[in-house]
Amino acid sequence: MVPGEFMATDELIDVIGKELQASASGPPLYKQLKTAIETAILSNALKAGAVLPGERVLAETLSLSRVTVRKALAMLDEEGFINRRHGFKTEVGSRVEKSLSTLTSFSEDILARGLVPGCVWLSKHISRPSPIEMMALGVAGNSNILRMKRIRTADGVAIAVETSTVPIRFIPSVDMVGDSLYQALEARGFLPQRAVQRMRSRAASAEDAQHLHCEAGAPLLMTERRCFLSDGQIVEYCESRYKGDVYDFVFELTR
Repeated sequence: MVPGEFMATDELIDVIGKELQASASGPPLYKQLKTAIETAILSNALKAGAVLPGERVLAETLSLSRVTVRKALAMLDEEGFINRRHGFKTEVGSRVEKSLSTLTSFSEDILARGLVPGCVWLSKHISRPSPIEMMALGVAGNSNILRMKRIRTADGVAIAVETSTVPIRFIPSVDMVGDSLYQALEARGFLPQRAVQRMRSRAASAEDAQHLHCEAGAPLLMTERRCFLSDGQIVEYCESRYKGDVYDFVFELTR
């Protein structure tokens, strides 16, 4: 099934019904339904982007009240397992955890979770740096940088909009970069060894909303990362805008 495509209703109900029967003991019905759908998602029986039937259909076919279904879906929405917006479809979400203790690429993060990374290129060209890029990369205004903007996906579902800039002494041609910038850098002996990253929240612009299939004004998590080689040279500056309902950053703290 292509992400975002409708799975046949009876097939979805069958998947959810089997999980519901397996958990049918003890907890209130809405918690049993929540657990059943959650289990189906975690086992990949319900894939990211799958469209769930409406409350009425779920209630009638599973012999549950609409209040029970509504409470279960609300819990799943709150925990990020599904995405619900008034007047829109209810879709299975695709949350991704990113550890901040190690330097990894987007593709590595997605592959580690059993998903298929991908990208949709928006632009890729050699240009003069902006003032922000000049400061971040430590380059002069008359130098050239390679600027790449793309939508990052997991199993075909849009996760983030990413803009990366690299001085052309590291990547002198746009044709050297395929789907993975880090593979291109590694092939030339310039794989980043450490990074400094900061995060902040921002509202999705109209352009962000179009690329990420969310509403304008929806909360995004924006990161700015500078990547360094072992000798201290700055090799990349990257700004990423993540959908807040699909990407979690995980910190490990010790005393």
